[in-house]
Amino acid sequence: MFYREAGDFHTTYKDDNQTFPIKFDRIRYYVVLAVAFGVIPFLINDYWANAVFVPFLIYAIAAIGLNILTGYCGQVSLGTGGFMAVGAYACYKLMTAFPEVSIVFHLIGAGFVTAGVGVLFGLPSLRIKGFYLAVATLAAQFFLVWLFNKVPWFYNYSASGQINAPERTVFGMAVTGPNTEAWAKYMICLVFLTVLAWIARNLTRGTVGRSWMAIRDMDIAAEIIGVNPLRAKLTAFAVSSFFVGIAGALFFSVYLGAVEVGEAFGINKSFLVLFMIIIGGLGSIFGSLAGAAFLVLLPVLLKNILVGGLGWPIDIAAHMELIIVGGLIVVFLIAEPHGLAQLWKIGKEKLRLWPFPH
Repeated sequence: MFYREAGDFHTTYKDDNQTFPIKFDRIRYYVVLAVAFGVIPFLINDYWANAVFVPFLIYAIAAIGLNILTGYCGQVSLGTGGFMAVGAYACYKLMTAFPEVSIVFHLIGAGFVTAGVGVLFGLPSLRIKGFYLAVATLAAQFFLVWLFNKVPWFYNYSASGQINAPERTVFGMAVTGPNTEAWAKYMICLVFLTVLAWIARNLTRGTVGRSWMAIRDMDIAAEIIGVNPLRAKLTAFAVSSFFVGIAGALFFSVYLGAVEVGEAFGINKSFLVLFMIIIGGLGSIFGSLAGAAFLVLLPVLLKNILVGGLGWPIDIAAHMELIIVGGLIVVFLIAEPHGLAQLWKIGKEKLRLWPFPH
């Protein structure tokens, strides 16, 4: 009975077009943000930061980026891991070339570099689509990994081929390097996710988002009614790559601290982020968050149950995780193609009518 629009009216266009028009939704998200910013940083430890919260926040940014491209614009991409690698290596080069500049600007700069690379590899989308575009982005994935492996300039001629994040601070607190506190890692990732999710939410509800969805639904009809397919597709690739690049930069600098491109940003990373938006829900910002949370929490839960509780060998538990994830993807594609976001939407609709029959 409490989840109703009744009595929740607006008198201006500004109020009617706000991000969350229903008051209950606004309060709910404010509570979530208050807990995320005001409670969790005081309770978090290294295990929870490294196993759950930091990877969830980073993967959520990457999933939002891929969802903008695939879910909202309909352009299939299998090169997410490669674009994350671009963000990581761009951040590394900026951190080593400009040590006096704040890492926040390095992370944003890495996003812009990745956006440029994304536009370059998005040019084939003007001529091809569907399976052929997926193959083209898959080629970008392998090319970028090969490039970062074979050109020593990208890893500053290191003998090992690894890149290592130097220590950097924000407002006097270390956010990269071996002396970083768990709450500091969590906070910088949370700030980036909050800002980028807000940007994505407003972009997808505006003129740009409508042009993306028009291209997704029927590109020929969209062009007839005045949508420029060149601008729509390339802006989708640019914005998506910007998000993914920041996720890759955070993954390298804040989460891992040292990476080797083939292991950290291989094809498995691309499929993992793709699975997140499939399970979470295509064309939904909330679905990106839900899918990221699901695929980050599932391995932790299985490891605690199968290995810690039942005493299974780690390798068998890892294979069981792959079987469960694959099975869930098949189930969602058949039973609920719109993923967890649709289930959440159905739950809210039922809550609106409760306790009346429906």
